[in-house]
Amino acid sequence: MRKVTVREIAAATGMSIATVSRALNDHDTVAPHTRDLVRQAAERLGAQRPERARPAGDRVYLRCPYVLTDYFGLIVSSIAETVELHGRQLVLTAGEAAQRTPLLRDLDRHDGIGGIIVILPPEPGSDLVELQRRRIPFVVVDPRTTLPPDIVSVSAAHFAGARKVTAHLVGLGHRRIGVIGGPTEWLASDARLAGHNAALADVGVLPDGELLRAIEPTTGQGRRAAGALLDLPRPPTALVAFNDKAAVGAVQAAAERGLRVPHDLSVTGFDDIDLAEATDLTTVRQPLPEMGRMAVSLLVRLLERHQLDALHVELATHLVVRGSTAPPRA
Repeated sequence: MRKVTVREIAAATGMSIATVSRALNDHDTVAPHTRDLVRQAAERLGAQRPERARPAGDRVYLRCPYVLTDYFGLIVSSIAETVELHGRQLVLTAGEAAQRTPLLRDLDRHDGIGGIIVILPPEPGSDLVELQRRRIPFVVVDPRTTLPPDIVSVSAAHFAGARKVTAHLVGLGHRRIGVIGGPTEWLASDARLAGHNAALADVGVLPDGELLRAIEPTTGQGRRAAGALLDLPRPPTALVAFNDKAAVGAVQAAAERGLRVPHDLSVTGFDDIDLAEATDLTTVRQPLPEMGRMAVSLLVRLLERHQLDALHVELATHLVVRGSTAPPRA
């Protein structure tokens, strides 16, 4: 018996790769009949011919120069599971080790790399262009800066997500809304600010620079930025934060000033990590595991020399309304 790929089973059964993956992993959402069809197809395909040795360069190099908690941990875990489903070996460089060694130098330390996935790469665009020049297929997850048009990437729909959450606040009656944004050089920061401004424009409100703070999105910086906004002569009635951690910092700043959330101040986040649910935070859910799965799917298509019609894929975000938002006080 040879190893059979998820893609082969999907093609033989007419099912999606996601359905086949769930069936092979005995997911409880898959009907028994579907699970049986998938297993029968796997056995049939595996018996067709002996397994051939994979060519050199079958390893997938994954680089995530950040601590693998919350946001990044969900993406990396999803990538690792999906790479294994495709019968390939993963080489992971993450955390401080990845921060200390430049991308191209670290890549040179590994043999047999056939494809690469990089998450929110901090390297300059020239490094990615050099990587492209080496003709090793690669995919960028959540690019930090603008990429050349022929580099494949996957991210969430930042503009649409930010527009939804601000529209939610506007619908509650808020008009003076403070923004705790991300670093100004990040693509996601620009897209989310544009989405926020679009929702305000829908009700005739112009952007106010006084109500904007750009930060590194941590809890501590979120608390400090929120404090500065709440100490304005005319403080905002609501705050939208770049991520859930910054939003929790904003809640802390409100408590330090005797303000109750959501009675005196509404607060929203972005990402919907476990922290958001634990703190009853209204937020925007990013499809983090699906971003990882999509990155692997795109990379496999590149490795198999398939043509990609969409070089940049944006996955839908969803507004999750919890108890941190309410109409402004009269």
